[in-house]
Amino acid sequence: MSIGLIALLDDIAAIAKVAAASLDDVAAQAAKAGAKAAGVVIDDAAVTPRYVTGFSAARELPIVGKIALGSLKNKLIYLLPLALLLSLFAPWAITPLLMIGGAYLCYEGSEKVFGALFPHGAHEHERATQIAGNVEDEKVSSAIKTDFILSAEIMAITLASIPTGSTWMQAVVLAIVGIGITALVYGGVALIVKADDVGVALARAPRPVSSLLRRVPESAPLHTDRLLAPLTRAFGRGLVKAMPVLLQTLAILGTAAMVWVGGGIIIHGLEGYGFAGLGHVIHDIAAAAGHAVPSLGGAVEWLVSAAASGLVGLLIGAILIPLVHFVAVPLVRALRGGRRKAGKPSV
Repeated sequence: MSIGLIALLDDIAAIAKVAAASLDDVAAQAAKAGAKAAGVVIDDAAVTPRYVTGFSAARELPIVGKIALGSLKNKLIYLLPLALLLSLFAPWAITPLLMIGGAYLCYEGSEKVFGALFPHGAHEHERATQIAGNVEDEKVSSAIKTDFILSAEIMAITLASIPTGSTWMQAVVLAIVGIGITALVYGGVALIVKADDVGVALARAPRPVSSLLRRVPESAPLHTDRLLAPLTRAFGRGLVKAMPVLLQTLAILGTAAMVWVGGGIIIHGLEGYGFAGLGHVIHDIAAAAGHAVPSLGGAVEWLVSAAASGLVGLLIGAILIPLVHFVAVPLVRALRGGRRKAGKPSV
C-alpha cells in the first residue's frame, strides 16, 4: 500500500510539473505574442477616444464600457474560434479576410480626412450613409466594427507568433492576449477620457490630503493641505487645459492609424499573392531614409514606411467613398425596401 501511494504521489508530482511547465510556456508565448501585436494595440488605443468625444461626462465611461465589452466579444466569441478554425481548415482564407478588413479601415480613415477637408461634402455623404437611430448607439457600433478589424489583426499576429502545437495551447494564448490587450487599451482610454474630470476636481480641492483621507469637512485642515493645495490646483488646471489638445491629437493619430494599418494590411496581403513590387518599393525608400539619418535610423524607417502605407490607405479609401455612396448604400436600401415589401401583409 505504501509503495503504491508513493508511486501515486510521484505521478501526481510529475503531472504537476508538466502542468506548471505548460503554464509557464503559455505565459511566455502570450507575452511574446502580445509584444509583437504592440503596434496594433497602440493604433487601437489611439482610435478609440474619438468615439467618446462630444458626449456628456456622465456618458463617457458607460460608452467606453460598451465598446470594451464589444471588443471582448469580438476577440473571444468571434475571432478566437474563427482564427483557430481557419488555421486548421482554411488558412488560405485568412489573408483575403484581413484585406477586406483593411479596406474597411482605409474607408473609415479616409472618410474622416474627407470630412476635415470638405465638410459640406462629408455632411452629404454622412447623411446619405446614415441609418436612423440613437447617436450613442451608432458611435458604439462604429467603434466596435473598427475594433473588430484591429482585433482581427491582433489575433492574426498572435496566432502567427505561436509555434505550431496543440490547439488548446493556441486557444489559451489567444484568450490571454485578447483579454490582456482589451484591459490595457480600454483601461487606458477610460483614464484618458476622465482625466479632465480629475483635473477639475484637483483644481477645486482646497484640502487635497484631507479629501483623500476622507476627513470630515469641519475638521482642521492638515499642514500638508496648505503645502500641497497650490501644487494640486496648478496640476489640475494643467490637466483641464491639456486634455482637449491631447484628445484632438489622439483623434488625428487615430485617423492616421486607420489608414496606415489598413494600407499596411493590403500591401502585405498583395505580397502574399505575388504582387510584392509596391511593398519592396516602400521598404527600399524607408531603408534609404533610415540610412540617411543613422542616429534615428529605426524610427525614421518606421515613419516613412507608415507614411507610405497611409498614402496607399488614403488612395484606397478615396476610391471606396464614392463606391459606398453611389453603389453600396443604394443597393442596401433597395434590398431592405424589397424585404419590407415582401414581408408586408397583403390587404
